[in-house]
Amino acid sequence: MNKTIALVDDDQNILTSVSMALEAEGYDVVLFHDGEEALKGLIKNTPDLAILDIKMPRMDGMELLQKLRQNSKIPAIFLTSKDDEIDEVLGLRMGADDYIKKPFSQRLLIERIRTILRRSELLEEPLDGVPKDLIERGKLKLDPQRHSCCWDGVDIKLTVTEFLLLQSLSQRPGHVKTRDQLMDAAYGESIYVDDRTIDSHIKRLRRKFREVDTDFSQIETLYGVGYRYGQS
Repeated sequence: MNKTIALVDDDQNILTSVSMALEAEGYDVVLFHDGEEALKGLIKNTPDLAILDIKMPRMDGMELLQKLRQNSKIPAIFLTSKDDEIDEVLGLRMGADDYIKKPFSQRLLIERIRTILRRSELLEEPLDGVPKDLIERGKLKLDPQRHSCCWDGVDIKLTVTEFLLLQSLSQRPGHVKTRDQLMDAAYGESIYVDDRTIDSHIKRLRRKFREVDTDFSQIETLYGVGYRYGQS
């Protein structure tokens, strides 16, 4: 049975182009032009994942997700043309699974969708024995199969991008990863993002860990080189 993706955006060009790309990948797509229309439709028929534009008339994407979260755990990806990091942080704290800025690569969006849907499936499956490929580094526990992250027993909610960056760093503690290597780990070799994007993700990663442990310092910066996960 095909997965259903809800796409909510007031830009008709995005609705048309993205829906065509998703349908070509085998997804069923339902379209909404604004938040109020989407809220009614998504409550009535819950899709497997929702892609929400933040800036929309009548009801923006963050208000829509906030209302959906009252009764639903539907995975959600935010789209935005804004550069304001405050909006991004608020969106992620409200429960968005990932965040992609316009203009964006449709290939990147599709890969994020696949990862989030796979994670959702794994979370619903019973855990049989010790998770394969589990990464344990002191207080850190990463389960790539379930996309779960714990620090000293406390769950930390990470976006797909943040998780991939942390996984890349923690696989080899003490080894420096350049920004280019981290870009490849999080986005793939064919997608280019500038250094500031990686720096912003690292900054948010540290912030999330320091919210549960003010002494967190495992992600180290080597200025002019890159980042590494501390050995201690």
